[in-house]
Amino acid sequence: MDALLTALADPARWRLVTLLAERPRSVGVLAQLAGARQPQTTKHLQTLERAGVVVSQRTGQRRVYALQPGPLRDLAAALDRLADTADRGGGPRETHDRYGASLHAERRAAQEPGWADGRSFCFRRSLTGRPELVWRHLTEASPLARWWAPDGLRVSEFVFEARPGGRIILEYRDAEDVDGSDVVVGRAQGVVDDVRPGEHLAYRLSPLLPDGGLAFTGHLDFDLRHTDTGADLEVHYRITDSTTDSADFIAGIEIGFGQSLDRLAAALAADTHDTEHDTDTRSTK
Repeated sequence: MDALLTALADPARWRLVTLLAERPRSVGVLAQLAGARQPQTTKHLQTLERAGVVVSQRTGQRRVYALQPGPLRDLAAALDRLADTADRGGGPRETHDRYGASLHAERRAAQEPGWADGRSFCFRRSLTGRPELVWRHLTEASPLARWWAPDGLRVSEFVFEARPGGRIILEYRDAEDVDGSDVVVGRAQGVVDDVRPGEHLAYRLSPLLPDGGLAFTGHLDFDLRHTDTGADLEVHYRITDSTTDSADFIAGIEIGFGQSLDRLAAALAADTHDTEHDTDTRSTK
């Protein structure tokens, strides 16, 4: 496939392919139609032949080339698969486009300090797991780091002190930036305001601008209502202290924090399944 793409990438060779799609032609005729010298045309045709997209045969004093449609169909099918992957419903490209639309709107709105103050978001999730397991995922650094990042990102530095006045420090990197050589995607800092184990958690969290200033302050309240299978979680997210440079961050709250909570639900479901499996295994021994 690489050889085929390289061969087709040259405009002169692509012109020869289009001519051969009409019918087989000799080197001399192809050179005339393409407006090129015959030696150059011969070299281009040899490259196409090595890539498998044309075949040739000698007829008397002429060498005639013909197009091989199979490799082109294979390439077309591969391109169709790539397009389908990028275009799949609910996939990363759709999320990218949604964020782009939100980003455009928020940037237009961010004309003066305080422009987004009072904006609020509400998120709800049904979580599985024992009450203590759910609470651990909301307040302990190790399980928190598993879910507290949108899709495509990972937590690279994390401090969460689950007590009133406790510090919160977050750093995000691309999930595929395994060696940390790419730029940091984002940083945030905050403080815990209220902790009522198993029931309520409140904290303030502010994304940091490149100069270290606060983009805005997010006030988050987590409320748990325990159920037979786990807990119903309701999160209220309210904005204050918004700066004109905060639009890029605010544009991603609904999508990004929603994805994080989806990851929380998935992490709890996985941990609950593993715990139940271990229990069943021990009971059968």
